[in-house]
Amino acid sequence: MAAGSAGGHELLRAGSRRKWHGDCAGDGGRVRKEGAHRLAKRRKSSSGGAASKQRGRGRRKDNNGILPILAKAVRAVETAVDRDQLTSAQHSRFQAVALLARTERARIRADVTRTEAQRNTDLKRLDGVATILARIATREPSLFYLLGEDAEVSDATRRIQRELRVAAGVDAESEPDVDRPVAETAVRTKRKSAPPSVVAAQLANPFRAPDFSQARPQAKGRLAGWELIGPLLNAFEHPAPGASACMALPESPATTVAPKGLDLMPHQARLLAAVSAGHRTVLLADEPGLGKTAQALLAAQVAGAYPLLAVVPNVVKTNWAREAEQWTPGRSVTVIHGDGETVDGFADIVVVNYEVLDRHVDWIGEHGFRGMVVDEAHYIKNKKSQRSQHVIEVSERIRKRHPRPLLMALTGTPLINDIEDFRAIWQFLGWIDARKPGDALTAALERTGLTPADHAFYPAARAAVVDLGIVRRRKVDVAADIPARRIADLPVDLEGVAGRSIREAEKQLAERLLGRYRAALEHRRGGPVAEGIDHALVRRVAEREVAEGTASTGDNVFSMLRRIGQAKAELAADYAAQLARSAGKVVFFAKHLDVMDAAEEAFAKRDISFRTIRGNQTSAARQDALDAFVSNPDVAVIICSLTAAGVGINLQVASNVVLAELSWTNAEQTQAIDRVHRIGQREPVTAWRIIAAQTIDAKVAELIDAKAGLAARALDGSSQEAAGADDIQVEALIALLTGVLSDR
Repeated sequence: MAAGSAGGHELLRAGSRRKWHGDCAGDGGRVRKEGAHRLAKRRKSSSGGAASKQRGRGRRKDNNGILPILAKAVRAVETAVDRDQLTSAQHSRFQAVALLARTERARIRADVTRTEAQRNTDLKRLDGVATILARIATREPSLFYLLGEDAEVSDATRRIQRELRVAAGVDAESEPDVDRPVAETAVRTKRKSAPPSVVAAQLANPFRAPDFSQARPQAKGRLAGWELIGPLLNAFEHPAPGASACMALPESPATTVAPKGLDLMPHQARLLAAVSAGHRTVLLADEPGLGKTAQALLAAQVAGAYPLLAVVPNVVKTNWAREAEQWTPGRSVTVIHGDGETVDGFADIVVVNYEVLDRHVDWIGEHGFRGMVVDEAHYIKNKKSQRSQHVIEVSERIRKRHPRPLLMALTGTPLINDIEDFRAIWQFLGWIDARKPGDALTAALERTGLTPADHAFYPAARAAVVDLGIVRRRKVDVAADIPARRIADLPVDLEGVAGRSIREAEKQLAERLLGRYRAALEHRRGGPVAEGIDHALVRRVAEREVAEGTASTGDNVFSMLRRIGQAKAELAADYAAQLARSAGKVVFFAKHLDVMDAAEEAFAKRDISFRTIRGNQTSAARQDALDAFVSNPDVAVIICSLTAAGVGINLQVASNVVLAELSWTNAEQTQAIDRVHRIGQREPVTAWRIIAAQTIDAKVAELIDAKAGLAARALDGSSQEAAGADDIQVEALIALLTGVLSDR
């Protein structure tokens, strides 16, 4: 509703109340509906119209049309990137803004009704949107490929484009609300269109018809009235010290299913023995580097779970195809790209990435898959995301067609910051649904003879879930022949103009926090006043600073870490060059593109041959860089984006890792190191973490290490205390403000 119209309705309601009271005073409270209705119409036309015209005259023309809508949308994405809160929905919004800005630019240039001044003004505003898009992509390399002319456009992006156009009034006539169901039907119809090869395969393979020969377990009993999901999650959040994080596995068989020339480690063979004995749902949470991909592929072979669907991150799609050819050479494999026109519907193994799964949900659900693997399963931890919903939908449809499919969730980080992250993974595996445990889990809980009112229920419930198929092994326990790794912090002093600038910016940040703290103390009304430092107030000030993000005046904790990373780039590259000359190949990790650019310049000046992996590369370019680093003895360094190359690649040809920038999570840091410290590594691995001494960088490094205990506490039953559930950003600011207060 327009602002003027809304104002008119407010006047109408006020006028109607005055007339009502006047009539009541004049004729004993009686009023005719006809008279009130006519009065309302007159006042709506006069008051409402006048207010609308008045507001219309005061409204700036610059706020009309699609340009302000695009500006608002791109600012929302920028805020999400600054706060490290980027979601799949924000990816779609970013691409939608880029596409609409491109279309709007062409329209403005072709519009002969505009004056030259109007055209230049609007193009300048579009340039502002484009500048923000480029800045966002620089901070978050995974968004770069969305700016390409040939980038795949998802259904979510198309939907957001429509929403933005409607919000701007561009499609108000062509796409009214009553036509929305038609648009949604069109999207759904597109999802239902299967590639020709898939249709042919479905017609030629009657054995893929639904199999209902085995009845699913039904469970009814004393727990029927209990809410159980909360207690189950609680059992994992507060485990007893030493509680097992791995189901009982049989001893490894004497024979192996590995192809000739490849050997399985004992821990891998034990999982396959469990699958051979009939186990069909597995949360494989082995630490990175213990060969989860090989275990999943061979589990499908042991279970006869073909055709097999593998849902994986885009960056490892090609690697999954290669691993399948290596570990199951007798099975055909196909990879879905885009709309899937080149997919082989007769293949035994179908690999699809999360980003395009939505286009293929319908035919995949009807294809007759007997196995499904979700790689890097923490990608689906947010149940509300489209990515998670699509994965769960496919899983449910597979389970409806086949009573005991092979379902495997692979992740080295099944729990990062929230125990709720388990929900979507458990639902994918069929252990729970949206509201209650599945039949198999309920039956296991019934067998305990306990209810959530019993203290003993919680360890028993945790054990019941673990026995459904949680398999977690640590390198230190099962891979003794893999050399130990270590993280060595290398403090560096930031000198010169950059160093002085960073120290001054950090001082200003601390002073801003101090000012907020003192202002809060001065305006406090009532309540106890803590002696000394009020730590509760310190936390609130830090949380407010993080919540405001880029709205803060001056540098915030996000921009501070980035500036420190830029200042460390040359020093980190210099140290990596020394390692390359003295110890062989080096893997160099950075978070931001400008740091990677600086490293490239440094290596070029030192005549160090290098390759680069970035988020905006094509799959072919990425694979060429990997192959060159692994196979070419002259390529000494590979520069990797922490987000684009932190998972799914094997770099064990090197034994030294340089972490030029810090991540905000221990999980991301660990994933990066484990690209080198994995099966096939023959030398001790050292990760050299470059830390800017006497800056907030050092405190963040301490907090990352402290946070590492959370996953172990929940999954491994460790009694190790985590540093709390607060964000590292908040904790870093708390430390900064506390330090200033202690010095005064």
